[in-house]
Amino acid sequence: MDFVLTLDWGILLFSVAVLAGFVDSIAGGGGLITVPALMAVGLSPAQALATNKLQSTGGSFSASVYFVRRGLVNLKDMRFAIFMTFVGSAVGTVLVQMIDASVLKQIIPFLLLGIAAYFILSPGARKTEATAAKMSLTAFACTAGVGVGFYDGFFGPGTGSFFAIAFVSLMGFSLTTATAHTKVLNCTSNVASLLFFMLGGQVVWAVGGIMLVGQFIGARLGSRMVVKRGQQIIRPMIVIISLVMTGKLMWDEYSHLLF
Repeated sequence: MDFVLTLDWGILLFSVAVLAGFVDSIAGGGGLITVPALMAVGLSPAQALATNKLQSTGGSFSASVYFVRRGLVNLKDMRFAIFMTFVGSAVGTVLVQMIDASVLKQIIPFLLLGIAAYFILSPGARKTEATAAKMSLTAFACTAGVGVGFYDGFFGPGTGSFFAIAFVSLMGFSLTTATAHTKVLNCTSNVASLLFFMLGGQVVWAVGGIMLVGQFIGARLGSRMVVKRGQQIIRPMIVIISLVMTGKLMWDEYSHLLF
């Protein structure tokens, strides 16, 4: 379809992207804000998903650069995890264009509820200091990196929360450090997914470009909040976003039974 971007729509989408970038850099779930907005202005579902990957790449890249510069992430140590996440996301993006992903809509809400429960109840999620890792970073890359990367390319909602809980529970990272590393791998999966969506010609560049700038700004603001307030803001945000995503996914899947 031919989408005409007016000044009013441009300002609205830019503002939505700033908000989504701020939220996404702290707890993930920015797509809950941006995808409905993209569809509301007239983009098809495929265009909305593809364009969302473009603008979310800007946000995750902005947050990643900030965390790396602040010394929370060592890219040299993360090289293999970045590679494996890219592979997982690329495979997921290819498969989602050939396979029905509807079964995930029934499963993911319960996984997100589990994540919320973990961050509410688990003593490990309350710790501000790192603990002993349960596996090597190489093993993490081959399991969580590939698995969550695949999920992001195939479906997407909750990717940030899944990476965060993996870093905390498997690598023993503090929540602040886990959030920083999450954004690096989330940026990787976004880039891989975007590349394959571009091949399908679904990206609306004018819209995605404006929102990318908004995401960049919002993500930088959110990243600063993570460094300054750390666990104080991350933990409740992850719980809230996980519950909101659960509610939305369950509504999308089961609301027709009520009406």
